[in-house]
Amino acid sequence: MKPSPEEAGPKADSRMETLHDIPALRSRLAGWRAAGLRIALVPTMGNLHEGHIALVQTALAGADRVVATVFVNPLQFGPGEDLDSYPRTLAEDARQLQAVGCQLLFAPAEATMYPQGRAGHTQVEVPGLSAELCGASRPGHFRGVTTVVAKLFNLVQPDLAVFGQKDYQQLLLIRRMALDLNMDIEIVGLPTVREADGLAMSSRNAYLTAAERARAPVLFRTLTAVAAAVAAGTSPEQAERDAAQALRTAGFEPDYVSVRRRVDLALPGPADSALVVLAAAHLGRARLIDNLELDRPLPVQG
Repeated sequence: MKPSPEEAGPKADSRMETLHDIPALRSRLAGWRAAGLRIALVPTMGNLHEGHIALVQTALAGADRVVATVFVNPLQFGPGEDLDSYPRTLAEDARQLQAVGCQLLFAPAEATMYPQGRAGHTQVEVPGLSAELCGASRPGHFRGVTTVVAKLFNLVQPDLAVFGQKDYQQLLLIRRMALDLNMDIEIVGLPTVREADGLAMSSRNAYLTAAERARAPVLFRTLTAVAAAVAAGTSPEQAERDAAQALRTAGFEPDYVSVRRRVDLALPGPADSALVVLAAAHLGRARLIDNLELDRPLPVQG
């Protein structure tokens, strides 16, 4: 007799299994599905921090079993980016996942994910939005993201998947991909986890020198100023220009500061109130991204 979901719940086994190949992953997942368990997926590139762990905790609250993945996806790195130097800390990642109660870690090799090679592999792309903002600064980046996430969705076939809102554009792209491709997966977005001084947690924060780390919270403070200005009636365009200048003055090299509609990241019209301000800026070796939602009061109709 197979166990009920209650009998085979998250507390039934505190050990975490680490798998590296697809047949073993599918075998383990088949057993969970046969037991009627709800499965969640948390995709990561490793070098885990408290933000990642919060994703796993959210997944654990919404499912019986959680699969976390660690894969430094080469398709989302452009020429000259940090693919070779990106931190790879699998043993420490596994320790953190085990400690929080994750049941399965899938850590495939590149050849497992892309047996036809990087250039020869079928790719998945969301048109339009993939070329905006970070997509304009990093051509092909989001095609790499949606390709690997589509593969992981197909491999795991989770009931839900959890992503951080720090990568706001990425979250919208994944939701659009899942909708367009009829993927029956609940996409959960978790608010950005921040350091005490407001800096959004990121694996790339490790690239910051001590002096740069002290300046890094200026990015979030700048977004806060943009949100306040737009809410008070300043035009988005003027607020964006002021923010870019403030970042340059603080030693950043901004890629963009942009106020967009939350629903689709289109440029806002006069009747749009639900907005988000997004920014990407270089500080030393680190490229930092962040965002902040805001609600703009609409003009009173006479």
